Amino acid sequence: MFDPIVAFFQRVFTAIGRGIGLAVAWLLWPFVALGNWYRGRSWIIKGPIGLILLCLVLFYAYFVWQTQAWTNFDPDYVDRYKLADRRTPAGSPVSGPGATTGQSGSAADANQAAAVAPAGADSTTEALAVAQLPAGTVCQTSAIVDVAADLIDLNVNQNAWISSMLGYKLGFFGIDWDDTPWLDNKASFQRGVNQAVRRTSVELVDSLGRVRGTSGVNNELQNARGSIQFDEETWYFGLNPFGPKTPTPSFYRSAMRDLRKFNVSLGKCEAIFDGRSDNMVEFLDRVANDLGNTSAIIRERSEFHNGGWFDTRADDRFWFAFGQLYGYYGILSAAGADFENVVTQRGLAPIYTETMKQLRAALRIQPLIISNGREDGWIMPTHLATMGFYNLRVRSNLVEMRDILAR
Repeated sequence: MFDPIVAFFQRVFTAIGRGIGLAVAWLLWPFVALGNWYRGRSWIIKGPIGLILLCLVLFYAYFVWQTQAWTNFDPDYVDRYKLADRRTPAGSPVSGPGATTGQSGSAADANQAAAVAPAGADSTTEALAVAQLPAGTVCQTSAIVDVAADLIDLNVNQNAWISSMLGYKLGFFGIDWDDTPWLDNKASFQRGVNQAVRRTSVELVDSLGRVRGTSGVNNELQNARGSIQFDEETWYFGLNPFGPKTPTPSFYRSAMRDLRKFNVSLGKCEAIFDGRSDNMVEFLDRVANDLGNTSAIIRERSEFHNGGWFDTRADDRFWFAFGQLYGYYGILSAAGADFENVVTQRGLAPIYTETMKQLRAALRIQPLIISNGREDGWIMPTHLATMGFYNLRVRSNLVEMRDILAR
């Protein structure tokens, strides 16, 4: 009775197996043909070809390893800065004559003299403010600058900068790795971290590292901003323009060194960190806008390209946003220490602490495979929508803090 049914399914599975076998044979045919040709050659031909193949295998093995090994990735990296132990805002004296632990006291007033200068103050204001400090005074360095420099170090020294590696630029048989589901997560994460550092470097130059934006631009910060703005994909050689080039990681390392130089100068009270409340308002506003741009990108991808596990660009968007939040988790935590006087005096501590908790919560989302399913779907997850939710939560808190400070 059941023999015809059993025979039918046997024929179906046999046909499926034969089809799979033919597909595999078609895919492997070029390699089999090349193998047969290779075996029939003499060692004079085999040797160089074998060496080239070995170099290719090692080249791609190294590339794959670098894309998969996330060295020193640590969502709790903020803890090692011990920011809660800092009681002195950035740029204020911490030792020596007139040392203070807050914004009161004659030394702190001298260090911030430029902050109360008239709007038309010239570029000598900064030098005059520093000159008023007693000899031998040591000032508090900037935690924002420390974190930004360390994030660059994580990207280009502790890890290989994936976006400018030759293997990444060659792609998958000519297809950009960003258009495939493989080997692009770390590159997107690094670019997200770099976006946070870039935004921060601009604010350091334009407002935080100078007095009311009217004094001379700090040279180290200016150089750091220029270097970190360099494109993310340059290798040692390029076609447009044709010729050898300085690779991207070299520029970013230069930015890291300049940031550290600025902090050394700040520690010697030879530079300025202008930690006024209106500077903090502007800084939070710029970060909120940056997160808003990323949120719009996530929304567009989630709404119009929700292909579930088959959306090959969803992982790029997810890991870029993740990297951006990873970077801002450290930078905003550091800003709370650098603007300690503003946070305390304006009663921002509760909402600031909550914002940092939300940033850390976002970093717990680390799915193995990114799915961009429909928001009302029940089979495939919506990782992009989840990341967008955390992004907007953080942004809304930053906007609220900005409004509190602007009152």
